[in-house]
Amino acid sequence: MDDQTRIELEAAAFRRLQQHLMQDRPDVQNIDLMNLAGFCRNCLSRWYQEAANARGIGMTKDEGREAFYDMPYDVWKDQNQTEADPAKQAAFQKAFEENVLKKD
Repeated sequence: MDDQTRIELEAAAFRRLQQHLMQDRPDVQNIDLMNLAGFCRNCLSRWYQEAANARGIGMTKDEGREAFYDMPYDVWKDQNQTEADPAKQAAFQKAFEENVLKKD
């Protein structure tokens, strides 16, 4: 497989993951994703932002989120996010430390 085809397939897989998380399963909470998988929608938006910045494209955290969520993050949160119970919040702190803070 040539590099261009590989890049196109990877981009298609990313778009399908984005569609799954944003349209097919918006009920799945970011905190549950982070607790189970070590990443969430916000991680994907940050990786998108970091990729843009690495290529010299200025993009803020909020701009990266809006690009991934296809709307302002606060709007998506208001429409889809529910309050997490204390057990989920504690598990999130551990997952965040292990998967985000140790990586930066």
